[in-house]
Amino acid sequence: MSTIPLDKVRNIGIAAHIDAGKTTTTERILYYSGRVHRMGEVDDGDATMDWMPQEMERGITITSAATTCEWKGNRINIIDTPGHVDFTAEVERSLRVLDGMVMVMCAVGGVQPQSETVWRQASNYEVPRIVFVNKMDRVGADFHDVLHQMRSRLGAHVVAVQLPVGAEEHFEAVIDIVGRRAYRWTGDLGEVIEECEIPENMVQRVETFRDHLVVTLAENDPDLETMYLEGREPTEEEMHAAIRRLTIETKLVPVFTGSSLKNKGVQLLLEAIVDYLPCPTEIPTIAGKHPKTEETVERAPDNGEPFCGYVFKVVSDPFVGQLSYMRVYSGVVKKGESVVNTRTGKRERLGRLLRMHANRREDLDQAETGDIIAVVGLTQPWTGDTLSAVNAPISLETIEFPEPVIALAIEAKTRADEERLAESLGRLVGEDPTFTVRTDRDTGQQIISGMGELHLEIIVDRLRREFNVDVNIGKQQVAYKETITRGALGEGRFVRQTGGRGQFGHVIVRLEPTGPDCEFEFVDESKGGDVPAEFKKAVEAGLKEAMESGPLAGYPSTRIRATLLGGSSHDVDSSDVAFRVAAGMALRDAYLKASPALLEPVMLAEVVTPEQYMGDVVNDLNSRRAVIDSMKSLPGDTQEIVARVPLALMFGYSTALRSLSQGRATYTMEPDSYEPVADQDAVLGRV
Repeated sequence: MSTIPLDKVRNIGIAAHIDAGKTTTTERILYYSGRVHRMGEVDDGDATMDWMPQEMERGITITSAATTCEWKGNRINIIDTPGHVDFTAEVERSLRVLDGMVMVMCAVGGVQPQSETVWRQASNYEVPRIVFVNKMDRVGADFHDVLHQMRSRLGAHVVAVQLPVGAEEHFEAVIDIVGRRAYRWTGDLGEVIEECEIPENMVQRVETFRDHLVVTLAENDPDLETMYLEGREPTEEEMHAAIRRLTIETKLVPVFTGSSLKNKGVQLLLEAIVDYLPCPTEIPTIAGKHPKTEETVERAPDNGEPFCGYVFKVVSDPFVGQLSYMRVYSGVVKKGESVVNTRTGKRERLGRLLRMHANRREDLDQAETGDIIAVVGLTQPWTGDTLSAVNAPISLETIEFPEPVIALAIEAKTRADEERLAESLGRLVGEDPTFTVRTDRDTGQQIISGMGELHLEIIVDRLRREFNVDVNIGKQQVAYKETITRGALGEGRFVRQTGGRGQFGHVIVRLEPTGPDCEFEFVDESKGGDVPAEFKKAVEAGLKEAMESGPLAGYPSTRIRATLLGGSSHDVDSSDVAFRVAAGMALRDAYLKASPALLEPVMLAEVVTPEQYMGDVVNDLNSRRAVIDSMKSLPGDTQEIVARVPLALMFGYSTALRSLSQGRATYTMEPDSYEPVADQDAVLGRV
């Protein structure tokens, strides 16, 4: 593998709402950069990046796929992420290791729910981004409306760097505002770019947008501010440099446009990726902690630094076993070298290093700073593991993932498949941090939980196809939670006396409800030596353990503040175990006095329907206890309804919606919040 200078490397992700065209855009990027010699199409099921059978059949991206291409001497490592809300975790862990992002917006749909979710995720990680307004050839395409939506709904400081010439079937070219030149694409696959004249009716608009761009740059960049105040017009190079600086500082988001399906605008997007998104040396130095001393440790993006890599994704591969996708933040690592996994503290030998192209693999002898690769040979890898040089350990911050909201019971069809099912589920849990497996303590059933109906449907499909395990599944269940509605005192006394040393723990706690932003808070108000200091961590652990299964129906508890008021101990018999058990007893004692209540997941649903079915769709949502947030008209005689609705009443909604609209309406849904259940007795009666 040839070494490329770090300033020529770009690690980017491509993200969007479902069906905005990001996989089609990625296919064009790979084709124009020479990485593939034939464009795959999502609708034909042969897109390079959608390689899973489930992706081919459904025409959607399910798992993030990595690839690499080169453009004019620059290496671009790309991660194509899913757009469906059930697979938001794939976007989350990709953003954790990326230096920049291309956000694809649909010129018709504009800012859609998953667009907002991904934008928030990128903002949390302070990822520089550029926007590509796609599908300018579609009926209802409106570039300027998308700009307005991004400013109003995302609060984004977006600025147009390109303008489209025409729209819908009249979309024919793109204008570069900075350079005051227009481009059109010819050839069977848009591979020929021709510079052309800016249409006369757009000259004034281009100047207006250029003036706005210059003013925006001057407001945010001291160099251009001075130039602007002196009355000097910046050169193209000076404007490009300012746009790059402000984009990397996340103060500005440049917006580009085109139509990937019609092969227009993608080469200029490639230029923008190189021109405006950062290289590994332009992002903040990565910081972590020493696994033993907890001291802050930094690693500069340099091949001369000690090796540090971050595992952001684990995949089960039928040919090579478990693949661990890793971003190399510093140093160089060679095939067969030993490193340390700072989560486990164990040495690991890197059997193979692979550069991935979707599901195809290219063996490497070594990986360098800035590389995104896959590793074979790690034992029990997990998302969020840090691998580092044995003599210079560092532990990077792990990723927080949302909790599953939907569950179903699963069992092997035959006794012979039971062991294979357990092993297969274990591998899937290792791959996907938002997928969990537990055993119901009352029924003994295995319960799998995920982020939505599609998520679990894909899991079950993979079990049958990939792992050859035939399973029976039960009815889908809602992942309820439990909480308390008022304060109460509880006492737990654990005393066991046997022939030798006994067990003694005594705890008094007060429980109080908290707000939705606090799952659990532990407060110590005990006095003197009521509870010795060495047992207070055991008390907290016992409280947390007891909250995993609430007294109403065994669901996890949340929104609780537990205050340790006092207790007592025994000089000989007290132990961590005794106080942990006593704390659990105290919590259960107080819980039942504190008016416990069930909470249910409420989803944010966006329904797009032709206007003629609007009344039926709204009536159906109302029957599901939906709270309508907004309704607005969209191009093409369609209406958009945004509502919050309990997940328990949305099972099978896709079938109902198709029936109401003759198959013409669509919807998306994402977790929004947990709210008190309207009819708690009815729910408890079904549990």
